[in-house]
Amino acid sequence: MITKPSKQVWFITGASRGIGAEIAAAALAAGDEVVATARDPRRVTERLGSSASLLPVALDVTSEQSVAAAVEAALARFGRIDVLVNNAGYGLIGAVEETSGEDVRRLYETNVFGLLAVTRAVLPTLRKQRSGHVINLSSVGGYRSGQGFGVYCSTKFAVEGLSEALHAELAPLGVAVTIVEPGYFRTEFLEPQSVVETDPSIADYAETAGKVRAMAKSVSLQQPGDPVRLARAVVELSRAEHPPLRLPLGSDTVAAIEAKHAFVAEELAAWRAVSVSTDFPR
Repeated sequence: MITKPSKQVWFITGASRGIGAEIAAAALAAGDEVVATARDPRRVTERLGSSASLLPVALDVTSEQSVAAAVEAALARFGRIDVLVNNAGYGLIGAVEETSGEDVRRLYETNVFGLLAVTRAVLPTLRKQRSGHVINLSSVGGYRSGQGFGVYCSTKFAVEGLSEALHAELAPLGVAVTIVEPGYFRTEFLEPQSVVETDPSIADYAETAGKVRAMAKSVSLQQPGDPVRLARAVVELSRAEHPPLRLPLGSDTVAAIEAKHAFVAEELAAWRAVSVSTDFPR
């Protein structure tokens, strides 16, 4: 069982808009205290207003100096951190071959190395407290990759692998880890300020990654998931005595996970004899 204080202190990255801002708003509405970080903290105040329970802090997750300063500011104000939400990140659409090495490195700097930097900076506090909850925002694409999102999904696969290890390492210390896997939620995620498209495109991928590019434009701001309900679910998760390792959010994510499980089971059965034939004879 994970010990939870009655009033929690949240540290949320990417909290000026989208899912991060919604989670911050829901936590404040629940009576908690929130350290809401963004590259420009003025945008946090514009979105969430001013409150004694809210601390907007400048944070660039790709700068370890910035990360250390933000965590120090959080502890100076509230004295503890109970819930870390690693939300900062962005998307990339394009076939794997279309994606430049520079675009790949930039994406990993934020989505993976940034998450690691923030987590490493906060964990000493959680370990000392022998309590806390690390919530890492992954995606349906962190469980099942897909055409046109291959490089982006690879960053979320990395987040899931790291989170599984952290779950095992931190559970004996009273610290929970949960991977949140949203599907398509009605935020600005597919808008130009949140997603990068590879350039140029390759004609041979028109029927795969190319169709995904068109789909992203057509569904943007029309996604089926409600970000306000997502945020409420994350607040509920933060109060669970036995939080799960994974929390899929959205009926589309649930369907994608079920479909992948069925596909893996089918392939495992078809190739089982070959798979087990590689052991030394007994």
